[in-house]
Amino acid sequence: MSLPRLAACLFLLLLLGGCASAGGHWVELAGTRYQVELAQDDATRARGLMFRDRMDADRGMLFIHDRLEPQAYWMKNTRIPLDILYFDDTRRLVSQQRDVPPCSAGDACPPYPSFKPARYVLELNAGQAAKLKLEDGTELVFGPGIPKGK
Repeated sequence: MSLPRLAACLFLLLLLGGCASAGGHWVELAGTRYQVELAQDDATRARGLMFRDRMDADRGMLFIHDRLEPQAYWMKNTRIPLDILYFDDTRRLVSQQRDVPPCSAGDACPPYPSFKPARYVLELNAGQAAKLKLEDGTELVFGPGIPKGK
């Protein structure tokens, strides 16, 4: 194999390796890692996990708010039951709503509030909080590339 061809092959391998790891965000909670989508603006926070029929067990959505304040989430147009976990500025669990059922009642869907101010909200499949035996004070660890608030 010629040197230019070998160099081209190595470049291609490096490029493909970079693509495989690019764009993936993760968090770790009680020793378990979840791949997460980020919701960092009003539009993505409002849409959340609406209209999805399923979510893999190792997946979730992390909502990042601009300020530490009481939060309330609802399940409007959400088709899968979820655990809604609320974290403060230091990424410590301050409130949780477990096994929240789907809701197709539109604006009549009930809210599920944090009972303390929160900045980060993690939605996972229902049952994950019980499986991990989560208690208030549990730390949420961010993987690289996740902003720690504004």
